[in-house]
Amino acid sequence: QAHLVESGGGSVQSGGSLRLSCTASGLRFDDYSLGWFRQAPGKEREGVSCISWSGRNTFYTDSMKGRVTISRDNGKNTVYLQMNSLKPEDTAIYYCAAVEGSISGCEYDPLFWSDKWGQGTQVTVSS
Repeated sequence: QAHLVESGGGSVQSGGSLRLSCTASGLRFDDYSLGWFRQAPGKEREGVSCISWSGRNTFYTDSMKGRVTISRDNGKNTVYLQMNSLKPEDTAIYYCAAVEGSISGCEYDPLFWSDKWGQGTQVTVSS
């Protein structure tokens, strides 16, 4: 059975940086596209950044473009999200998800990203 475990969340001041990690087990990592999503209190889950199974295609939400970088290390079964210049509105629980095959974007679609999710890691940005 597949498991995704996020880490790296925490509390930072506005303008700070965090690097989130998500390590997968129980799946053929190379075959999976991966995504980072977030959900703030009272808001819907939204896509932050996604990376294709090959690593050749990356997608970023407009609100974080230029401030985040997604990468993957297939040798470690891990996907990373480097977040810089964080803002209070970035406060949320950040989740990673995996879907087998290709992706064409990073919008949150619960039917598409239905299968494999981590438990989430809290990111809190104070002003």
